[in-house]
Amino acid sequence: MTATTTPVDEPEQLDPQPCAAPAPGAPCGGSCPPPRRPSPECWLYVIFPPRTLWWLALPAFAVLARCLHGRTWKAGLGLGYLFGLGFLLPLLVWTGVEVGPGPWLALAASRPCSSPWWARASRRSPACPATRSGRPPCGSAGEAARARVPFSGFPWGKIAFGQADGVFLPLAAFGGTPVLGFAVVLCGFGLYEAVRRARDVRATGVLRRGAAAVAGLSVLVPLLGAFAARPLVSDEAEDGTATIAAIQGNVPRAGLGFNAQRRAVLDHHVRETERLAAEVKAGKAERPDLVLWPENSSDIDPFTNPDARQEIEDAVEAIGVPLSVGGVVEGRDGKLYNEQILWDPAKGPTDTYDKRQIQPFGEYIPLRGLISVFSSDVDMVRQDFSRGSRPGVFTMAGTKVGLATCYEAAFDWAVRDTVTNGAQIISVPSNNATFDRSEMTYQQLAMSRVRAVEHSRAVAVPVTSGVSAVIMPDGTVRAKTKWFTADSLVEEVPLRSSQTPATRLGTLPEGVLVLVALGGLGWAVASARTRRGAGTERGTGARTAAGE
Repeated sequence: MTATTTPVDEPEQLDPQPCAAPAPGAPCGGSCPPPRRPSPECWLYVIFPPRTLWWLALPAFAVLARCLHGRTWKAGLGLGYLFGLGFLLPLLVWTGVEVGPGPWLALAASRPCSSPWWARASRRSPACPATRSGRPPCGSAGEAARARVPFSGFPWGKIAFGQADGVFLPLAAFGGTPVLGFAVVLCGFGLYEAVRRARDVRATGVLRRGAAAVAGLSVLVPLLGAFAARPLVSDEAEDGTATIAAIQGNVPRAGLGFNAQRRAVLDHHVRETERLAAEVKAGKAERPDLVLWPENSSDIDPFTNPDARQEIEDAVEAIGVPLSVGGVVEGRDGKLYNEQILWDPAKGPTDTYDKRQIQPFGEYIPLRGLISVFSSDVDMVRQDFSRGSRPGVFTMAGTKVGLATCYEAAFDWAVRDTVTNGAQIISVPSNNATFDRSEMTYQQLAMSRVRAVEHSRAVAVPVTSGVSAVIMPDGTVRAKTKWFTADSLVEEVPLRSSQTPATRLGTLPEGVLVLVALGGLGWAVASARTRRGAGTERGTGARTAAGE
């Protein structure tokens, strides 16, 4: 984003703010406790940061399983859609900060495409306990679809991203976010089955051992798997260490004109870098090996604006090490790119990375003509950004730094291919100032923590206005800044080159889960046809006997 107009003199609001109780039947839209009546979509929403209520995902999916149990596919379709909508509406409210409520509502309404899979999960099935244990892959299939369509996907809100503080987190290193999310859903569904079986035993005095065993295993296997995966999580330095600096220059107060705003953002980041250079020279701070600026830290194109170029060169000269600059650059083809620029103190700009996964309704407006009929706010995004085409890995002072710019951290492939292309650490340069003091910045920080464990890499998150952070390969936050302050983080991080099973396997675990879901869907359809055929034959036989 290029428009940053948030005041910097507002009080800190780092903790979740209280909100009014939701109206009966309405989805929870703020940082409020779950309602008295079980509302699984609200519980699922509150597992996400800034809250640390990751464990509420289990009762959320247990209640969902109860709601789906024994329903027809039509009822499952509706319930699945309402579940997704009630979860995503409050989660994605920040997407409307810049372009108004129209795109936010459209985005949230188009996302619950997992509802057809929950419809399959709701199908009445025989007593075989394995059929119910096969339902959680339906959620994985829904997330796989949501990460790809429409608008090239929008995986924000994957169940895995709400587990950065949870006991299941090590599973990210084993099978990535699909396996982590699946384990949570499986455990929740298993919890419901275990409770249901216990009630059946109490009511009838009969224990169905096979069903009880499957229910118990559905709870225990994810927990035991997470424990078994813990050795995959390590912050050991395999290739030495590097001292990195993440710069948070902050943004100016509201009221400046657009051009002055852009220049002020660049000035702030130059000033903070020069302040850090002065502290290094005075012996008050450790000298970094490389410096990372946020996304949009120079919205003035340094390749066409001599003043901006000179400012950046002054900052690089002061700190004396390679610097990654987040710029907005117009290419020779006239297209606009969200670009990271590697600036060497001796050679100047030597490499670039163009953001490949751009945000719908933020960096480009899909269906602009149609959406503009309902909301004129889309004109605030005056020119759509274009996509890059190759992975970003900068070699900075001998360290290979993988780049996943802001929104790209939500996409499995956009982070993974930096590691498969040799990244020893990962940088997620971001600009969250556009979204004010919303929960978006914490949601994104949780994603970066999950990515750190998934690929066993230290992750730096330099943000224009906060919250910037340095994350260790085990997912712990080594250091972080406050919102809307000028600051810098200088931390020594381990360099790693080994690959986790999740990195090596790529999309394979997700593909297996989708195939299981498709197999279950085919089985459900075939069973329904068999039952209808048997019913027709019985009816025909009865009529024949009556005629005789």
